Amino acid sequence: MIISEQKEKKIDSRKRLTERAVFGFFTFLSYLVVAILFTILGFIIIKGAGVISWDFLTKAPEDGMTAGGIFPAIVGTLYLVLGSSLISFPIGIMSGIYMNEYATNGKLIRFIRIMTNNLSGVPSVVFGLFGMALFVNTMGFGDSIIAGSLTLALLSLPLVIRTTEEALKSVDNSFRHGSLALGATKLQTIRRVVLPMAFPNIITGLILSIGRISGETAPILFTVAAYFLPQLPDSIFDQVMALPYHLYVISTSGTDIEASRGMAYGTALVLVSIVLIVNLLANALRTYFAKKVKMN
Repeated sequence: MIISEQKEKKIDSRKRLTERAVFGFFTFLSYLVVAILFTILGFIIIKGAGVISWDFLTKAPEDGMTAGGIFPAIVGTLYLVLGSSLISFPIGIMSGIYMNEYATNGKLIRFIRIMTNNLSGVPSVVFGLFGMALFVNTMGFGDSIIAGSLTLALLSLPLVIRTTEEALKSVDNSFRHGSLALGATKLQTIRRVVLPMAFPNIITGLILSIGRISGETAPILFTVAAYFLPQLPDSIFDQVMALPYHLYVISTSGTDIEASRGMAYGTALVLVSIVLIVNLLANALRTYFAKKVKMN
């Protein structure tokens, strides 16, 4: 009996040591990811903070993009994010609602889900080539905001669909059954019960899609981005400058790289700041709607 108790104590101590070692390793990896993130952000802030000024944010580029500002690129990026969001959000959310609330779990729906997942893994340059072939050439939009917005919308659509569907799945079926038992229709149940409860999680997918499309270079390179266009667009059929492509150009080719290095870091800081502000606003909306759902 004494020997068996000693063996059990040794086994328990080994389990505890193994658990502590694994937990410590995972903790280390978590802190390592955070440290890498802060290192990248700190590097960009240190290099780009000295470039940021009112003129840098409000003026057009000058002297071969080695001087002046990036205002047209900021406006162009916001146009593209807004245009693609207006297209992808309604289609993606409605598709997610249909696939989770209306469609039966048959072979066709499973096939659509597989294709949606595969589509989300397609490289962005392929979307750019497709957008150029379809929207720029076939449909005759040319290099324009509408062509770039449609291409970016296709790029973000799978993410919006999948996150919407998963958000709807997280709502317990008892709420649906209770609403239907009280005499509500399917549409009323989705609109009044399911969507308000799933909306905070749906916003998460929208945040991720905005973060992705705002930093894409390949799709806009083929469909909308201009190398040097200091004036603002007059319509959705005009070209625009965009921060990701502007950053690529001044960092790699076509300009005096040494002279424009400071502008490159400043552009990167502005792009990161825009994504951060959008994320903070979206998270604030998510928190607001989550509290509203709990209160109701």
